[in-house]
Amino acid sequence: MNGRYSRQVRVAGIGEAGQAALGSSRVLIVGIGALGTHAADALARAGVGRLWLCDRDVVDRSNLQRQVLFTEADADAATPKAVAAAQRLAAVNREIEIVPHVADCSAAFLDALPERPQLVLDGTDNFATRYLLNDWCARAGIPWLYAGAVGTEGAAMVVMPAGPCLRCLWPEPPQAGDVGTCETAGILAPAIAAVTAFQVAESLKLLCGRDAEVTRGVFTCDVWRGSYQVVATASAPAPECPVCNRTAFPALVAGAPSAVTLCGRDAVQVDPPRRTPIDLDRLAASLAHAVQDLVRTPHLLRFAADGVRFSVFPGGRALLFGVQDPLRARALYDRWIGAC
Repeated sequence: MNGRYSRQVRVAGIGEAGQAALGSSRVLIVGIGALGTHAADALARAGVGRLWLCDRDVVDRSNLQRQVLFTEADADAATPKAVAAAQRLAAVNREIEIVPHVADCSAAFLDALPERPQLVLDGTDNFATRYLLNDWCARAGIPWLYAGAVGTEGAAMVVMPAGPCLRCLWPEPPQAGDVGTCETAGILAPAIAAVTAFQVAESLKLLCGRDAEVTRGVFTCDVWRGSYQVVATASAPAPECPVCNRTAFPALVAGAPSAVTLCGRDAVQVDPPRRTPIDLDRLAASLAHAVQDLVRTPHLLRFAADGVRFSVFPGGRALLFGVQDPLRARALYDRWIGAC
């Protein structure tokens, strides 16, 4: 074993065998923003043999406060996040394979991967993709790690194929306006670091074959108040969970939001499938201090953010003016409107 990993190999629970296992591992990270860049950096340095990075967005200057793999040059060039991260990590560790995917994470994307990953890490900023990962990983028998952070708080959890899964804790994704986002509540970089430290540590256990030592429960933290704990969860899946009971995988059949460039206009329509109408009043209240030109009419909600003008209709359909790339529009939709 070369000197690169000599300090890591000495850690009880890893050793030469564990390091060899890391070197032959395949990990998919979905979302290469704050969470994803921290996790990808740590796993690349740890010697994970193959890292697949999936993100549909581009780098902008607001990312640089907390997204550790990007530079001002990346933001100025609007480089796709997956590409910028892969370039940076290739300079960190040339012994591993890093594959960027500038793509929307959908069931079709996951099914088309050339091989199944051994582990999936959640670096996303929306619950639609998290529930997609939950259902797809359960069906494929792959462990995954949920993570999220907003303000000064964060949470993470290991989800094993046998459950309990994310749906056991929250049967339905939160509605728009029910939970804060980085755009509405801000984000402190140490909250990201704390959550991803847990996420990466648990990943290393799984990849080294130390499943029995995996932390059970939900890790939560508030770095401003100095609160760190693991909240116990049920040891068995919820009896009514369709995913753990393998009776249904709702996120795999729900369909992804359709994003279509409007002919002759600098705009994209995003039209997600929904079970219930979106509550525009609640969404307006959550965005009141984070966006510009917020107007609630009897028929829609209008506002401006990230240089784009949004018109959101009760069914969840939205028109985004000032953008032409459907992937960028989807990212902005999830960032500001959320997935319902």
